[in-house]
Amino acid sequence: MTQPVRIQPDLEFVKELQAVGGESLKKCYQCATCSVACPISPINNPYPRKEMVWASWGLKDKLLSDVDIWLCHNCGTCSDLCPRGAKPGDLLSALRNMTYARLTQPSVVGKWLSSAQYLPILVAIPAILWAVVWMIMASVNGSVFPEGEIVFGKLFPGDFTIDPIFILTFFTAVGILFKGTKNLIASFQPEGRTMMLGKTKHWVLHLVDVLLEEVVTHSKFKDCGADKSDRKVGHMTLMYAFVILAFVTAVVAVGHWGGKVIPAIAVHTPMPQTFPVKILANIGAVMLLVGLAILTVRRKALDPKKTSSNYYDWYLLGVIWVVAVTGVLSQLFRLAGIAPVAYSVYYVHLVAVWMLFAYLPWSKLGHLVYRTAALTYVRAMGRR
Repeated sequence: MTQPVRIQPDLEFVKELQAVGGESLKKCYQCATCSVACPISPINNPYPRKEMVWASWGLKDKLLSDVDIWLCHNCGTCSDLCPRGAKPGDLLSALRNMTYARLTQPSVVGKWLSSAQYLPILVAIPAILWAVVWMIMASVNGSVFPEGEIVFGKLFPGDFTIDPIFILTFFTAVGILFKGTKNLIASFQPEGRTMMLGKTKHWVLHLVDVLLEEVVTHSKFKDCGADKSDRKVGHMTLMYAFVILAFVTAVVAVGHWGGKVIPAIAVHTPMPQTFPVKILANIGAVMLLVGLAILTVRRKALDPKKTSSNYYDWYLLGVIWVVAVTGVLSQLFRLAGIAPVAYSVYYVHLVAVWMLFAYLPWSKLGHLVYRTAALTYVRAMGRR
């Protein structure tokens, strides 16, 4: 005779889930429309119906170790067609947000990123850091705003302020992301542990497939079925803008430090507007603004009865907006020769860029790594 299974719901988990975007999950009455409507949900293990059940029951462990929450591309079709307005897509998004906060340490950063009330703390850390650098250099220069040609390196020297700080920030974030990715894959029991122990062959090849077939082309946006072309264009424009700007940063760094040894490859800043690297940087900046505009307009136009926008969504968009706008304005004010405004805007730019990278492992931007890892995992396990 089958033994009864006792379910012990975690009611605090349900409340937390509702607070971060899953507030409508209790409307679900298990009609399965969501799983049927999803074009990319696998037949033998469909989502998000089962996740809606588990969430209603408060099965925290099953949900936070569920690989399927990372496979959803949040097209919103399931929420659009839900007859009860339960918003399954929002639930999966909320679960990912909760997972970001739990994957790595210090977990308090994840807590800070989950609510607007902690935003002053997140801003204050880099604001104080760069203000201290500014004050030190002001004492050295004898002026808060250096005289003569506007060169941001006078106030924030690359050699011993910007480069060391951002290199340390970047590699710390990479290390935390690596640890978080290991924790994520290991949570997919039992196969996850098998993969982490290296017993799954050719997972590197699966990673390459995911990058080429899905990340580079964003093919899943098309597979989602509904007309989400603006979302695909916005995401791809934003992604390739970051790629271009990362390449420019790398070229400038190599030219700066390598130029000390090999003068022929030296790159001096500020670069002339006609310099090829500078032209590429400006193209990347324009693409960043265009991608942000597309995604912001789209998110503002979402029907709140079907899909909700939460703080995680707006936090990331807001930070990237500040990075993009201050980056462009600092250049324009520099060219206009307005030193106080140029240096002040550049200070805000440094604060925003630091926030983007330092908090990346706990923010929604972390899905670039975590979703890629989950997609690689399911391919290694034989799912497509």
